[in-house]
Amino acid sequence: MTKTATLITEAQRQQFFQEGYFILEKALADEQLQLLRDTCQHFIDEMNAEMDRLGVTVLRGINHKNNRYFIPTFLNGSNLLGSVIFSELMADINRATLGDTSYLFLDQYVVKAPEKGLKFSWHQDSGYLGYEHKPYLTCWCALDDMNEENGTIYVLPYSRAGTKEIIPHETDNAINDKVGYFGDDPGIPVIVPAGSIAVFSSTLLHRSGFNTTTRFRRAWITQYSAEPIYKKGTEEILYSAEPFLKDGQRIRTS
Repeated sequence: MTKTATLITEAQRQQFFQEGYFILEKALADEQLQLLRDTCQHFIDEMNAEMDRLGVTVLRGINHKNNRYFIPTFLNGSNLLGSVIFSELMADINRATLGDTSYLFLDQYVVKAPEKGLKFSWHQDSGYLGYEHKPYLTCWCALDDMNEENGTIYVLPYSRAGTKEIIPHETDNAINDKVGYFGDDPGIPVIVPAGSIAVFSSTLLHRSGFNTTTRFRRAWITQYSAEPIYKKGTEEILYSAEPFLKDGQRIRTS
């Protein structure tokens, strides 16, 4: 029997389909939040060591040493966060948005350094794929209290963006970002306490600002798809297609 979502309200579910997102405040349990925080510095240290070994300050295009980090975990062979990735909390979110079948697509830390963490331009997550695919789900988890000063994300609801579709993106060669919106709408800042989750479609336009505070701004993103996503023109899986839900039930829990 299919299990229905117990955490997400019908109003939130409708907002997801109509506007592309909803917010769950303080959704992560204390032990889940602590696990995410405890592993974050480990991965930053590993990436810094790799940059030092290679003699570079930019790695894989969008990682800037002591400025901004995008660090995959599960994709790099780590299962330290499996208990959160495949938790009942994430299952509830998946059921309410993707349905009764879902796969882990990607998870990664997104970290901005104190006083100089780079901004991130307006984009759709799907815009980084650059080819036709079924939209997927992003769960943006705040590991710190988020505000405009430390570079939280801003979302642009479908009704203000004027589209729910995947749109063409242009590359900003200065910081290697892809940009999908050039309008004047500043978007809605996600101002939430640590442990909150912004849940949104891969077709939602969003951006983030600079971190002007004296502390790191840490977030963790886990993404899921309703079906495997393949590399363009191939039968090779893009990132991951680890089965999570089947007929609404978790087939993996950690």
